[in-house]
Amino acid sequence: MRTCTALQEETIITAIRKTATAVGCTAVLLTAAAACGTVQNLTAGQKVDHAVSRIGEQKSLAFQLDLDADAAAIDTLAGEGGADESLPPEFAEFVSGLRVDVSVKSRKALADSGEKDLVGTSMRITGTGGVLVEYRIIGDFMYYRTDMKAIGRAMGVPMPAADDLPPSQKELKKVLEGDWVKVNTKELERAGKAAGGGSKGAAGGEVDAKTQKKVLDAVRGVIGHKVTFRTKGGAGGVEHVVATGNVRDLLTAVFDKLRPLEGDLPAGAELPSAKDLKDAPNRKAAVDFTLKNGDLRQIRVDLAVLADSPQKAELPLVLKFSKAGDVSAPAGATEIPVDKVPGSSPLGTAFLGGGF
Repeated sequence: MRTCTALQEETIITAIRKTATAVGCTAVLLTAAAACGTVQNLTAGQKVDHAVSRIGEQKSLAFQLDLDADAAAIDTLAGEGGADESLPPEFAEFVSGLRVDVSVKSRKALADSGEKDLVGTSMRITGTGGVLVEYRIIGDFMYYRTDMKAIGRAMGVPMPAADDLPPSQKELKKVLEGDWVKVNTKELERAGKAAGGGSKGAAGGEVDAKTQKKVLDAVRGVIGHKVTFRTKGGAGGVEHVVATGNVRDLLTAVFDKLRPLEGDLPAGAELPSAKDLKDAPNRKAAVDFTLKNGDLRQIRVDLAVLADSPQKAELPLVLKFSKAGDVSAPAGATEIPVDKVPGSSPLGTAFLGGGF
């Protein structure tokens, strides 16, 4: 018999999966930024294409991602499968207050930058009560901190107290207390390769330039035929370009083009099957690109159109762009030895997976 906690975890995982699927669908439409479009859409599509190119010419970038929706709208989308899959009220409220901030700084233009060119990278997830998770990559170290108590309250899953840890895991006490910790990423990578014996697919989880071009060309070709662009007037140098396409048709066509390249993609990057794609929403979704003086400032899409729920609700996903501020190593971080980082823990997921 499953415990109440196990049922809550399953509900949360299902909700996250549904939301991730919707975001994934949206991401394909966002790729329209790199497409020129058909002849009648050339001007509108190129405006977005040029704006994205200008981002690649910069040496720093910051973007902010959040859902511009209340808990009721989020619960409507996540609970489309019935009462058994509805979100706990606390978790819906938790998600409604989430915001993700990412900053990247490089020595070169971002479009030409490799991992060695990056000066610093950071990701921060905040909620209504403050920072929930944050990590930074500076030099050979990844820095990490989290508010485990706040996450536990939102998910309805009790988190261990620092004093409950056995002596063998004393290094993790700082994590439970919400302090900064750090680990040597090169040593961690070596340890991971030694334990796993390497993996097939693109080395180090990266895609080589030749494969990147093949992927981009495939996506551009599909979007050029499946997505339409139109411009909306604005004032003060602000202009909107709206890209519209049928989600199922677009996803199916894109993944059909990518399937021959699957062997060149990183290990674990499995493409959805044709059966999976039949469950994708068979309706149109629109992505609104906000440009100011030719620069891309914001991308907005209503995820509610991807839900099967008969109830009407708006669930705007908003992505805002700006230049990155200071990305530096936090003072006083406690170093955790590589052999003390548990791979199955949130900390291990952050360090080994490069994020949260």
